[in-house]
Amino acid sequence: MVRVVGENVDSDIKTIREAQNLADQLGLDLVEIAPTANPPVCKIMDYKKFLYEQKKKQKEIKANAAKVVVKEIRMGPNTDDHDFNFKLKHAIKFLEEGAKLKVFVFFKGRSIIYKEKGEVILLRFAQELEDYGKVEQLPKLEGKRMIMFISSKKTAKKN
Repeated sequence: MVRVVGENVDSDIKTIREAQNLADQLGLDLVEIAPTANPPVCKIMDYKKFLYEQKKKQKEIKANAAKVVVKEIRMGPNTDDHDFNFKLKHAIKFLEEGAKLKVFVFFKGRSIIYKEKGEVILLRFAQELEDYGKVEQLPKLEGKRMIMFISSKKTAKKN
């Protein structure tokens, strides 16, 4: 025995065979929706259409999800002011577009001895970008690179 529900169907208790015959007469499927209920609940519906609607909803949700773009800016430990300002302008443009920044100082060869210089450059970079983004991860040394992440204030407001 099952409780039968659905559009254009009287909600009542029937045997499984009767419920299946009713679904066949309507050209629809009999779908069990609450197996733990007493008696179990079955719905008469177009199951293919139901699956199609579910897939469509999932696609819509995925399309509306924010896609985060990560832009990289690379500097050296001895980056001079002109290059610094040039990269800063690009960083501002990226942050205004809503992208996330991965700023890193790359140490070549023996320049690794200037770790402090690299950190100073990154912190100065973060300070200059205060109005456009916030630091997500402070400078951290990973191998030959000191990396810092900055996220746009625009995307922070949206979420």
